[in-house]
Amino acid sequence: MPRGQKSKHRTREKRHQSRSDSQNHKGVQAPVAMEEPPTSSSPVLEGNTPNLTATESTSTSQESWGGPSTTITSSDISGTRSDEGEDSQGEEHLCFPKVSPSTKSSCIDILTMKVGLLEQFLLYKYKMKQPILKEDMMKIIGQNYKNQYPEILKRASERIEVVFAVELKEVDSNRHSYDLVSKVKLPNNGRVRAGRGLPKTGLLMTVLGVIFMKGNCAAEEDIWDFLGMMRVFAGRKHFIYGEPRKLITKDLVRLRYLEYRQVLNSEPPRYEFLWGPKAQAETSKMKVLEFLAKVHDTVPNVFSSRYEEALRDEEARARARPATIASVHYKGTSSSFSHSY
Repeated sequence: MPRGQKSKHRTREKRHQSRSDSQNHKGVQAPVAMEEPPTSSSPVLEGNTPNLTATESTSTSQESWGGPSTTITSSDISGTRSDEGEDSQGEEHLCFPKVSPSTKSSCIDILTMKVGLLEQFLLYKYKMKQPILKEDMMKIIGQNYKNQYPEILKRASERIEVVFAVELKEVDSNRHSYDLVSKVKLPNNGRVRAGRGLPKTGLLMTVLGVIFMKGNCAAEEDIWDFLGMMRVFAGRKHFIYGEPRKLITKDLVRLRYLEYRQVLNSEPPRYEFLWGPKAQAETSKMKVLEFLAKVHDTVPNVFSSRYEEALRDEEARARARPATIASVHYKGTSSSFSHSY
């Protein structure tokens, strides 16, 4: 080949190689850019509350509830506490003895998976209205992990509690039978309506919390802005809550857990939410604050001004309790007295 043609051929090869290197470089860099988490605003319910991102304020499970499937996965029902952030010494007793450091993380991963499986099982039993038996839970965990059963059960029930506001309680000590019990006395143990389904108590406690943090009266747009960060939207069917607008503005209002009223002299009409009489009777500001603190993996007194208000509310309730008991006792004795004549 003549020298001039060889030179042109080498030049074309170099240009081709340069383009290939550039494309390869871009191919390596693209996934790295995609791995960077998107930034999000920090919704704050009041000025002195911690700056919490949307993920932190609702838990990872609530963010994943937007999907149409009713299958509950371990990521769907995980709480805000991060297993990776826990003290490693606290996890050591969960592993088998004499585990090398290199295998310790895999041991924790397996136990985290066991917690997720038990969560799925507990929620399935609740949804199907079937008894939760210890022997069945032991089958889920497996014989190799029977010594870790108390810790796995504790973590699974805590993670369900911060999402659904239901507590795991033993209902039959002879059969070792358990049930998930709603924190407030909603009909059908938190389902609101008859039939099977997952509890609605977590949504109610969240709405009550927003109302409390907004000064005991929250504009409707504030409620939906906050629920939107949980992927709960008015008019969009949710696989746990059904149609959220109906649940909040109709069902929970009808059951007197929420009060929904038009803002005075608003044009066009605007609406706001307050606690209903049933909420005031069955829960308290402190209990709602404790629920919010669990969701945020913090303590109630972090919400300083609301914590002080909740303490005053507790003191008022404590003073009112003896008076109520005395009144009931007086009515009972006076009734007996009247019947004796």
